[in-house]
Amino acid sequence: MVEHLVDDAGLAELRTRRDDLVGEIDLGDDTFGLAEGPFEHYERTLEVQPDGADHRVTERFSYAMAMPVWWIAFWWPMRHGLRHRSNPWWAPPDRLDARAARVLSLLALIQVVDGYLGTVITQTITFAADEFDRGDAAQGLTLALVRLGIVVALAVVALADRRGRRNLLVGAAAIAVVTTALGAASPGLWFLGGTQMVARGLTMGMGILIGVFAAEELPRGSRGYGVSILALAAAFGAGMAVWVLPVADLSERGWRIVYLVPLLALPGLVAVARRLPESRRFSANRPTAGPARLLRPASRSAEHHRLLLLAATAFLLLVFAAPASQFQNDFLKDHRGYSASGIALFTLFTSTPAGIGIFAAGRLADTRGRRGVGAAGLVGGTVFIVASYYLSGGLMWAGHLVGVILGALTVALGVYGPELFSTTHRARANGIIVTLGVLGSATGLILVGIIVDRLDNYGHALAIVGIGPMLAAALVMARFPETARVELEALNPDDVPLAEPPD
Repeated sequence: MVEHLVDDAGLAELRTRRDDLVGEIDLGDDTFGLAEGPFEHYERTLEVQPDGADHRVTERFSYAMAMPVWWIAFWWPMRHGLRHRSNPWWAPPDRLDARAARVLSLLALIQVVDGYLGTVITQTITFAADEFDRGDAAQGLTLALVRLGIVVALAVVALADRRGRRNLLVGAAAIAVVTTALGAASPGLWFLGGTQMVARGLTMGMGILIGVFAAEELPRGSRGYGVSILALAAAFGAGMAVWVLPVADLSERGWRIVYLVPLLALPGLVAVARRLPESRRFSANRPTAGPARLLRPASRSAEHHRLLLLAATAFLLLVFAAPASQFQNDFLKDHRGYSASGIALFTLFTSTPAGIGIFAAGRLADTRGRRGVGAAGLVGGTVFIVASYYLSGGLMWAGHLVGVILGALTVALGVYGPELFSTTHRARANGIIVTLGVLGSATGLILVGIIVDRLDNYGHALAIVGIGPMLAAALVMARFPETARVELEALNPDDVPLAEPPD
């Protein structure tokens, strides 16, 4: 409830249908209902009483947000935005309707699980290697082999282009949780690597499908926003793995507990499965039982060109990003003398502010375009991350912090994959892009592991592979199209237009 003391002009404004956080319809008698907005239901009423030459107005709101679980985080911001008749900084550039808000929220919940699963082996392998008495080269080889799980991811996304996004996504999530938990029973590094290869393949498939699903559901002016929200959810999940990591200090086998925690997510995944609908664009472009619909030659050529550009960029970025992330704990433990608790503190302090860059990347990608934002993240993030591996103490913390924030701007490039391919090829194309990224990751991990074993210097190793993101930035600026605020069907004219536009 909000009390207003207004003149005639102020009263007229209050009686005007809103078009900010919510789009209203006039129901009469100073009552306004929901035309569009992220609400399951919404109503605004005015009670007007004269007060001299002015009017005393009591404004009441009744609403329920279409944001499963996440409404808790948005309760106060939404209340504040509605009371002050504003379109706040945290809102998407293009307003979400109830379905889009619900789908994005459910995808974000799955992304939290995906983020945790994708981080487990990164955070624990240095402790597992200590228990199994293995060195840096063995760690690098294990982490590289884990990425061969991309074969599993390719199978998942190929099926998703034929059978739909929803069932494959939820099923992959459940199996990934169980497979990850098997890592707790590892008798050696080979078993840990094998189980996590399957789990990582499933999580990569999940990540691809989440991005594709979101792009197919969100309005054209908020696809970057959606990607940033999902990236924040993944970061939250990864952060949860870091929060649990101090159990590794309890005993030599304490790291195994980290692999069991995701089992707690299984009931939540069942609940999500019940509420998550199938993608509208997949439903509109669903393959028939007959021969597959072929793209026109011009469209096929355009997709091949786009695939080459995105795959090359993914390879060049991840040849640096993977070892910079994966060897961080080993660097801190063996070269800076950090304990598991110290590593957790460093990671949380320097990585949590990456949310600033992630959120900014999504907003700027929608309002200013993808190319410049993404290229700035590639260059700035690489320079400062490399510098942090040459530094120690406070300067190391500061360098890593700035590098992580700037590097998070590369999230803007994550919108391209789901945007630049037709619906019947979208998941598979992104699977191929991720595959090239995985190849880049494996190359970087093996190369950095070998260099560090020989030179005992992470800074030199990362400076060498840091050439990759610099080349990627040049490629983005020179050859990438600008796709901000362009409808998917305009980018992919062979797709069937939706009966109802998403925005």
